[in-house]
Amino acid sequence: MNATDRTPADLLRSALAADPGRPLVTFYDDATGERVELSVATFANWVAKTANLLQDGLGVEPGDRVALLLPAHWQTAVWLLACSSAGVVADLGADPAAAEVVVSGPDSLEAARACSGERVAMALRPLGGRFPRTPEGFVDYAVEVPGQGDRFVPYAPVDPEEPALSVAGAEFSGAEITERARADAPALGLTGPGSRLLSGLPYDTWEGVSAGLYAPLATGGSVVLCRNLTLLGEEALAKRIESERVTTTAR
Repeated sequence: MNATDRTPADLLRSALAADPGRPLVTFYDDATGERVELSVATFANWVAKTANLLQDGLGVEPGDRVALLLPAHWQTAVWLLACSSAGVVADLGADPAAAEVVVSGPDSLEAARACSGERVAMALRPLGGRFPRTPEGFVDYAVEVPGQGDRFVPYAPVDPEEPALSVAGAEFSGAEITERARADAPALGLTGPGSRLLSGLPYDTWEGVSAGLYAPLATGGSVVLCRNLTLLGEEALAKRIESERVTTTAR
């Protein structure tokens, strides 16, 4: 990563320039058996399409708030980086009524209806599958995002000092996210490129999003992001750690 990187979107661009083919996010859901692995290039493509959806499809402007009612999931990680790319605030677990846009998983659709702005529904199905029937009052992310552009350019430069993330009652600018992520790396056992962190932490605290995305990204590492990890026995977990070449864990 480059010392000049000031936002999470900068970190992703540097990762893409350095080694686009390496794994960045490997996701497991131990309730469904799902496994998805995204290289830096594939992840960046999802981010670009989602940022284009935000900017052109949903009409967000810098400083707008996007309420993310989503679990720790590879698609949540995409939204976090897309929000950073577009200069809007990713608000994890926020009150939808206070946001310009809400993005909801299947379990929080009723709460998401409090948003008077644009509403996006996420089925969170394997391979990014769509809802069998789009929930009323929402657009289906899996329907809308494939047609978006593969390159994203914000209409206005993103200010690293402006708010970029809100989680657990705390707000962080893009610059603070990158600085804190780098500072977290040693305690998480991330020593640089090749480090691979397995995280079972939810995305409802800074510690969860740092271990589950930002710190590995900031250090040139990768994350094995596990949802419902408590359903996995210790023997199966040890096998996963070995097979995924995990170098450090956060649980």
